[in-house]
Amino acid sequence: MAEQHEHTHDHDHDHDHEAESAEQAPVKVIGEEPDLSKGTARPITVVGNPVLHRECKIVTAFDEELSALIDDMFVSMYAAAGVGLAANQIGVDAKVFVYDCPDDNNVRHIGHIINPVLEDLPVDRRTLDDGNEGCLSVPTAYAELPRPDFAAVTGQDKDGNPIRVEGTGFFARCLQHETDHLNGYLYIDRLSKRDRKDALRQMAEGTASYATVPND
Repeated sequence: MAEQHEHTHDHDHDHDHEAESAEQAPVKVIGEEPDLSKGTARPITVVGNPVLHRECKIVTAFDEELSALIDDMFVSMYAAAGVGLAANQIGVDAKVFVYDCPDDNNVRHIGHIINPVLEDLPVDRRTLDDGNEGCLSVPTAYAELPRPDFAAVTGQDKDGNPIRVEGTGFFARCLQHETDHLNGYLYIDRLSKRDRKDALRQMAEGTASYATVPND
């Protein structure tokens, strides 16, 4: 998932808001920063790559290969200046995502989750947030997409232990966005035909600032 963005018609200024946000130190950090010396950045797959458009495989082996994948995913996410990254966004067919994402209270959340499942929300937690959303696999494009402003995800950590992660605001959006990826959906799949077309136009007119995998 791409960083927060205040949507404007001038896409040359896409990163102005991110720069402002980066200057604000988080009031709290939940999770541990990864050791970036262990991973290698991989290019990002973009819309149209088949691996993004089908449900990923459930992870059953919690081994060194999985740990190495998570290391690579963190490095790849940071290289692309993202706040979340799913395994299929670097071409790996596995239900894994990583995140380093702020919520609306400027709390920074860092971690990973394997085989994530979104919990059904109680009626009183279904308030929608009409925020803008972007995706590393749809580079330079943003669109307004209503999502619940609370999300809870259950899954496992890299050692196979059960975990539960919940978030509000922008972090809730990130949890939903990345779980969608692993189920074969991009955020543009949830847009109207008109808004999807506009997002793809933004992507066509823009240039990614990070390495991507060209579609054949």
